Amino acid sequence: VHAVKTEQRPALLRWIGRRARRADLTAAGDPPHKPYARAVAFRRRLPPSGRRMRILILGADGQLGRALARRAAAHDVVAAGRARIDVTADAAVESVAAVAADVVVNAAALTDVDGCERAPDEAFRRNAVGAWRAARGAAASGAAIVQVSTDYVFDGHKGAPYAEADPPAPLSVYGASKLAGEHLVRSVAPRHYVVRTAWLYGLGGRSFVSRMVALAGEGRPLAVVDNEFGNPTFCDDLADGILALVETGRFGTYHLANRGSCSRWELARAALDRSGHAGVAIERLDRFERLARPPVCAALAQDAAAALGIALPHWTEGLDRFFARGGVDP
Repeated sequence: VHAVKTEQRPALLRWIGRRARRADLTAAGDPPHKPYARAVAFRRRLPPSGRRMRILILGADGQLGRALARRAAAHDVVAAGRARIDVTADAAVESVAAVAADVVVNAAALTDVDGCERAPDEAFRRNAVGAWRAARGAAASGAAIVQVSTDYVFDGHKGAPYAEADPPAPLSVYGASKLAGEHLVRSVAPRHYVVRTAWLYGLGGRSFVSRMVALAGEGRPLAVVDNEFGNPTFCDDLADGILALVETGRFGTYHLANRGSCSRWELARAALDRSGHAGVAIERLDRFERLARPPVCAALAQDAAAALGIALPHWTEGLDRFFARGGVDP
């Protein structure tokens, strides 16, 4: 909350206050909420590296959730879509705890960025309170939790890639709701990994990449901004990074995304070139009207993960493998 833009703080504080009263966030035994600080990476290694883990995936029906289930096939995976465990429901804490997982990965979220602007209460209910419930369930059963977050917690004005310890300053409801989720997870689950990522696309999922290819296939004119920069990230690569991270037992806040950055226009061009649409022109825009304000340049530096020997491939390599694995029909 302390890192949210000044003009957003009153609304965010009122919202969390209402939810705290309704959901009894300050119940006995729950530690008080703490402002953003550089997370401590604990040295305890649980579970031991290389051991078969029981992994609960929340949001398993989304593109990242499906990638995690595929890439974690060597482990005992419990894939829970919203129909099985709805993190917004009061029963979510008990449902998560009952799985008795070693690790809970919370990939459940409202990721429609413009939709969050239209329905801010729902955005905070799913992205903040939902994360809090998932974390409480994990803590109750002794599990570690991976909270998947976003580059949208930053405003994009730094002029250089964002490090894990840089202060967040979200510009949108989506970013503020995900930041609130980070804080709430940290407040109730000491054994946490907060993993910020960016510009996700995955097999069978709806994404900027799949949308560009679909529009090109329909013969629609394409126009894309060339002054918004980030890290395009293949969900399979992110899943591999998350699985490597949880084997370290080094809890804290991490940035995990495919290496390198590009503009939205460059990503669209690269996607079309790899999908049989190399001859389709894409107009360059310097502005695209939308409800939510995206960070103009929120590329993520990944020094914390790199220090543990975890580095995702370059974004162009990720895009190559996405299409090689049948990402979208050309």
